[in-house]
Amino acid sequence: MKSIIVFYSHSGNTRKIAEMIAAATAGDVCEIIPQDAYPIDYDMVVKQAKKELQIGFHPEIINDMPDMSVYDTVFIGTPNWWSSIAPPVVSFIEQVDLTGKTIVPFCSNGGGGLGKIDEELQQLIHDAVIKPGYSIYGSSIKRGQIDNWIKELKL
Repeated sequence: MKSIIVFYSHSGNTRKIAEMIAAATAGDVCEIIPQDAYPIDYDMVVKQAKKELQIGFHPEIINDMPDMSVYDTVFIGTPNWWSSIAPPVVSFIEQVDLTGKTIVPFCSNGGGGLGKIDEELQQLIHDAVIKPGYSIYGSSIKRGQIDNWIKELKL
């Protein structure tokens, strides 16, 4: 199994989860970087995220797309924004072919758990196996939690 951990992180919490997954799986890592950075101020980013989700806006991302043909498993990480996938992650998904892959979602959240992230991935990615997602509240992640979750996935 060759895996890649693809993620967008606004506050750094999703990045921490991605780094732990990479350490546990020896997978490659790809951080999604939007062309225009989101505001640092919490209230401003919440307002912008809500608006983008309402209008279906998917920002340009500036990093090169990895060659997905070399990966069997794709961990996809996002902050939970209004119970949804962050728009930069949707932009990534729209630009790559994930057909036949095993998709493993993960997110950081401020109280909404996984929200609708699993369901949205089912709608966005066809002909892939989507495993149960994992959600971490804020920055409360511990390495043992990630290790146990990955064992439970039986990849």
